[in-house]
Amino acid sequence: MKQRPLRGALIGCGFFGRIQAEAWKRIPEAEIVAACDRELSRAREIAPRAYACAEEMLEREELDFVDIATGPDSHLELVRLAARRGLDVICQKPMAPDWSRATAMVEAAEAAGIRLIIHENWRWQPWYREARERIRQGAIGHPVSYWFRVRRGDGAGAEPYSRQPYFRSMPRLLVFETLVHALDTARMLFGDIAAVSALMRRVNPYIAGEDHAALLVRHEEALLGVVDGHRFLDLAPDSPPMGEAWFEGDRGFLHVTAHGDLVENGRVVWENRVRTGYRGDSVWAAQRHFVESLLSGAPAESEGREYLKTFAAVEAAYRSAADARVVSVGEILS
Repeated sequence: MKQRPLRGALIGCGFFGRIQAEAWKRIPEAEIVAACDRELSRAREIAPRAYACAEEMLEREELDFVDIATGPDSHLELVRLAARRGLDVICQKPMAPDWSRATAMVEAAEAAGIRLIIHENWRWQPWYREARERIRQGAIGHPVSYWFRVRRGDGAGAEPYSRQPYFRSMPRLLVFETLVHALDTARMLFGDIAAVSALMRRVNPYIAGEDHAALLVRHEEALLGVVDGHRFLDLAPDSPPMGEAWFEGDRGFLHVTAHGDLVENGRVVWENRVRTGYRGDSVWAAQRHFVESLLSGAPAESEGREYLKTFAAVEAAYRSAADARVVSVGEILS
């Protein structure tokens, strides 16, 4: 007998919520049966039943999971709502506004016995999955260093970030919203991060947070990497990786180009032909992984407790920039 699809509800139907809703339509094992947004018309575009109040929706609907695609300030409250009803959660990054609320989210989920998985899609971009396999197979030998050059051209002028204008008022911006992706992908490729040294500045006077940063990252295996980012330049028209990356070892290198191709020692070994979905269809891949983990009971790659290690690296970066010192990730986690 065929198992019915998992029934989900989407909370937050803005720019990224709509991207997630499109991906859900291509995952036959799950369906979004209800949606919630403060602007009811946006929720009506997503699901057959629409709500303006998340609590009302969770009370009325028979659900298996909740997809939280709202801003980070609301995540803890929404996770607690889902936990009280025994509903598994996939929650957009940034995980929370600060460390205490991030850990409270994990504790609420664990106390209720629900799954909390953070929707971190960069690690699911196909060029990085291919790079991981090649690194594991020894393509570059023993890894020595890496460089993520994160770029996008939407951060200049009096009205930057037009698709996500709430960015303008965020006190933490570039590392919190964008470079966290590179830190998490580096963890996927090279293991946990041990320490971060960070320099940050604000270039655009029309925003509250930082919009240029350079992070020097040391992993627990002593490997060093650089995450260098700003949003004042497009390397290629709507570059799928939002920039490019290099991974170097003692026998060669891999280069993720601005077009999403993978170059090994000067030769293209994987060409980006993905034209479906968001940035290599990584949202679909992340959500598919969530569904598979629920159906199988197997651990997911971005379980809440595990993802705290990525969030701790972000916290270490801000503490480093504020104190002008190298900050151990263990200092945050302890």
